[in-house]
Formats: sequence, structure tokens, C-alpha cells
Amino acid sequence: MKNKIIITGAHGFLGRNCAAALSNAGYEIYGLGHGGWPACEYSKFGIKEWISADITYESLCSLDLSGKIAAIIHCGGGSSVAYSVEHPSLDYKKTVESTLAALEYLRRENPGARLVYPSSTAVYGITGDEPISETHKINPLSPYGFNKAAAELLCESYHKNYSIKCSIIRFFSLYGEGLEKQLLWDACNKIANAPDGGEIAFFGTGLETRDWLHISDAAGLILKTAASKSPHEILNGGTGVKTAIKDTISILLKEFAKHKVSGRKAVFNGIVKPGDPAYYWADTEKAGGLGWSPKVTFAEGAARYVKWFMERMR
Repeated sequence: MKNKIIITGAHGFLGRNCAAALSNAGYEIYGLGHGGWPACEYSKFGIKEWISADITYESLCSLDLSGKIAAIIHCGGGSSVAYSVEHPSLDYKKTVESTLAALEYLRRENPGARLVYPSSTAVYGITGDEPISETHKINPLSPYGFNKAAAELLCESYHKNYSIKCSIIRFFSLYGEGLEKQLLWDACNKIANAPDGGEIAFFGTGLETRDWLHISDAAGLILKTAASKSPHEILNGGTGVKTAIKDTISILLKEFAKHKVSGRKAVFNGIVKPGDPAYYWADTEKAGGLGWSPKVTFAEGAARYVKWFMERMR
């Protein structure tokens, strides 16, 4: 009999990629979250059952599991700093209250199962230009970061008080084919729509850094943590390689040139968006201890992303 896993937020970018990876590894996947999703679509990602609903104790109980589960992969929650700034109470509900529901479901229905919680580097806040380890003091800036930190504390509470096993992954900058938001998506749209020889304006100085992790590697790390033996762990999900934003845009421009979209020039306005840190760069030693390592370089991943973007635009 296959081990069963619930993935909340399985309709989203991370959730559906995790579903496919875990299904391919032999797990039986059940999904819960927002999104009208017919069986002919969600089954492509290896999902056996999908319920479109808020993530609550009651909706989790409504899944037709016929037995115990091995884990909940809790991908549901708020998904952007900008949304949290505009809608702080809704972001709290999506992130914190849904995490409490998942933990309470495990406490009452499946106390032996694990919660894998994809958190965010937003909990770290402002850092220096150096690798960030999991022991770095958390200092969130945005409601998004504070809510992620609150969800992490709930995981710790349920571990200490009820022995719920938890794996928290603080993901750095996730990207990959299918993601239609955030920097790469916005940059690709600007590049594609700019006139030949035109300037493309971006926020910041261009010297800000990000640690880009391809979605396939993120799903691979979640697959590892789903089978982890640790009772409670916090891991960084990154590559350990920093890339300046100006270099990120330069790589995208070179890939667009291969598709006969060229002559654009990036300029930076020096304005920093609220909640955006200057530097993110992961120390990945702990994740490596699970036998995991990222496979996709940013150069390779950017090429795949631009190719997907161009095909989608046709």
C-alpha cells in the first residue's frame, strides 16, 4: 500500500510540482486548497483527489483517505510580500490560520505524521552580503515575513507540546517554468514588450543579490524532508550561489537574443520596494546533510524559463 500525503495549496506553483515529484516517488497524493481543478487536470500531477476549499481542520477531515497519512506538505498560504502589505489580515488568515489547521489535524487525526512547511527567507529580513545560516536571527520586515515566522513558531509549539514532527524549509528565490509572477516573469514581459533599442526600467540598483532555486530542486528537497527522521528541523532551500539582479537580467537578455529578441538595455532606478532586502544568499550545509543538492544552475534554468515564456506567448 502506498504512503499517503496531503498537499495543501496543490493548485499552486510549488504545490503542483511537489505533487508530481512525490507521486513519481510512489506516494499517493491528496490535494486541498483554492482553485477549480477538474480531475483530468489535477491527475496530470499525480493527485488522486482534489478538494477546492479553505484549509481548515474540517476540510482536511473531508478528504477520503481511508487510513493514516505519512505527511502534510503545507504549501498553502500567502504568496507575496506585496499582497501581504495590501491585505495583511487576509495574508495572516492564509498563512498562519491555515498552518494551525494543518497542525491541529495532525494532532487530532494523524499524530505520527510529519508536517513539511515551506517557509521563506522573508523571516530573515535585512542581512549582510554573506551566506545566511539557519541560526541567523530572524528579523522580518513585511507582514508576509512576520506571518511566515508566526507559522514557524506554531510548528515549534506543536512539536514541543504534542510531539508533532516538523520540517521547515526556508526557501530562497524559487523560479521555473509555469511561474507567472515575481521578478523573472515581470522581467520577461518587459523585455518581450520593449522596442528594439529601448531601455527597460527596473527597481533597485541592480547590485541586490538573490539565490535562485529551480522548482525541480525545491520539489526534490521537499521529497527528502517528507522522509526525514528528524523530529524538528529548519533548513535553507537555496543553491548557495548568489546572483546580482543586474546579472540576472543580463542572463535573461542573452537568452532572449537567442530567440531573436535583442537590442534592449536594462536600467535601474535606485528605488527600493518596501520589504525587499538587498542580499539573499543561502548556507545550504544542513540541506546537504539530507543527501540533497541542487541540480539546475541558474543559467540552465533561465534558458528553460525563457524558452517556456516564448512558447507561451505564441
